[in-house]
Amino acid sequence: MKSPSEPSLTVRLLTQQDADALTALYNELTFGPKTACTHDVLAVLAHPGTTIHGALAADRVIGMVTLHILPNVTWDGRPYALIENVATAGDWRWRGIGRRVMQSAIDHARTQKVYKIMLLTGQKRGARGFYEALGFDCEDKHGMVMRWD
Repeated sequence: MKSPSEPSLTVRLLTQQDADALTALYNELTFGPKTACTHDVLAVLAHPGTTIHGALAADRVIGMVTLHILPNVTWDGRPYALIENVATAGDWRWRGIGRRVMQSAIDHARTQKVYKIMLLTGQKRGARGFYEALGFDCEDKHGMVMRWD
């Protein structure tokens, strides 16, 4: 519940005008080097089929999720979705921000007639229960990653 001194919260699709604020949030939350830059954020925002859903308070981006809608051949050509970079600013955690941006992305994916949404979550982040509460499960698929330095 919002206290009288707390700014109002807005959840919306983020735009190129939000790129600097998004860059700051990426760099606040990454475990690795603080290498996010506005140029790269703008490239993601411009990518066809990609949207970034954000929560804003007093014009500050305090939560985000990146949603990629991808074309597909199976399932009658219905697309699928991939979620990445789910984040909430440290001083806004445990207030439902992550749930709100995730629900925005899920609702958007449904309007695009996707047949599934996939995501990976780090085992060290402890977020599995959060995603399960939103309806995701890990019984059907195994996530695997290959990385290069």
